[in-house]
Amino acid sequence: MELIKKLTGKNPAEYEPIVEAMINNSDTELFKKLVDQDDFLFDFIKDNVAKRILKACNKDNYLNLLDFLDIYSSSYDTVIAQVLHEFGKDAIFVRMKDLYLNGSNFQKAYALKYFTFANSDNVKDLLSQIRETAKSDFEALSLNSIEVLSLLNDEISKNEAINKLNSEDEFEKYNAVKFLVVYGARDVLPEIIDTMKKTSLSENIASEIPYLIPLRELLETDFENGLLIIANIINAIPDIIPPSAVCSYDLKDAFEYIVSKHLESTSAVIIRMAKDKFSELVSNEEYLFDSDKNTKDEIKFLNDLVSRFNTSKLESLLYDELYDESDFVFFALDYVNEVEELETLLESRNQTLILKVISILKDKGVLNSKHKEIALNIYNYCNVNFQV
Repeated sequence: MELIKKLTGKNPAEYEPIVEAMINNSDTELFKKLVDQDDFLFDFIKDNVAKRILKACNKDNYLNLLDFLDIYSSSYDTVIAQVLHEFGKDAIFVRMKDLYLNGSNFQKAYALKYFTFANSDNVKDLLSQIRETAKSDFEALSLNSIEVLSLLNDEISKNEAINKLNSEDEFEKYNAVKFLVVYGARDVLPEIIDTMKKTSLSENIASEIPYLIPLRELLETDFENGLLIIANIINAIPDIIPPSAVCSYDLKDAFEYIVSKHLESTSAVIIRMAKDKFSELVSNEEYLFDSDKNTKDEIKFLNDLVSRFNTSKLESLLYDELYDESDFVFFALDYVNEVEELETLLESRNQTLILKVISILKDKGVLNSKHKEIALNIYNYCNVNFQV
């Protein structure tokens, strides 16, 4: 571990000879120890190590990297592929093609990353195989395959994913969204958002969308849907996505844009949710224990930003979202206190909404016989297990 500490440290006098020896001697044991630390190292540290590997490689030692291809790391696959292409050019293509067709899943994943640098005319012959590896359960193999399919502008795989957005299987829909996001299919964004609105995995899908389009850009072009995506993202932190998502998604920029706009019911919902979420993250050290300084600073900034809004003022605006067609009604319900306003939603055509309202009324201790009768009727109609 002492070598890893030096390799990932700040002192060039320590890390330069170690990384050079690792490459020159094909030290797969040291590389494996480095990869084993992937989950424990901050991204900026792994980025620094990747740059050090790049600097240590040359025309005389670059082929040694082939010995590392049995040890997969998404942190270093790009730099390895870059080096192999930079010094091997297309001369090494045949070797990488063989690894892709006959190698292990790790080797296939590395080969696909290499293909993103290679001459696309050479890769086109592998198109049918790449469509298949795009469906692999090994995530790196799947993601790298999709990246190549995107570079090849493969409409067949793209259209297949678009069609799966209409699947009755929720996870098939989610996987289709992930495919389209990695593919970079911005033109399908409206369909992805529509899928998000209709699925039980809305938070998961929302967490993918910022990798397709920056949230600030989305807010500037489609404010309401941008807010809806952010609402789902806020709900997803930290159970589905880590607190570091505030940096990955540049939520600071998004919220600065939101608060610069005239406060309306939809933006009030998001700000009210954010007040609770960021306050909780800041006040509970357990959530941010293993977060880096940037994440902690961003969350503190966001907490300070939304804290200046008056809670009562925000909640007074939420009542405008208490209607069937509102995309924000389920979020607003968590902050509504007026029983009479809640009861108006018991006439909703959305039975899931009615059941949530009844659950809230129960939590408030105001559940009456009429509410119970409504719940029982829904139970009998839908044959769902809902206790009052």
